[in-house]
Amino acid sequence: MEALKRELKERIIEVLNLEDIAVDDIQDNDPLFGDGLGLDSIDALELIVLMDKEYGIKLSDPKEGKSIFQSIETMAQYISENRTK
Repeated sequence: MEALKRELKERIIEVLNLEDIAVDDIQDNDPLFGDGLGLDSIDALELIVLMDKEYGIKLSDPKEGKSIFQSIETMAQYISENRTK
């Protein structure tokens, strides 16, 4: 699971062009939206695309995404339980 968390951090930095943030700057339980990384709704769409392309997970319910994208920890947990790739 630790490797998946690191991979997620790297992919999020890359996909969202977070040039001022390093992998080590992101804590596993930091909020991704709001006070944490400060991601917005456009970033959420990018994360949905990332989940589909990288892990074969299709999110259709926005409410589901809200709980999944709380932190790196919640994303990694969901991916490990639901990935198809």
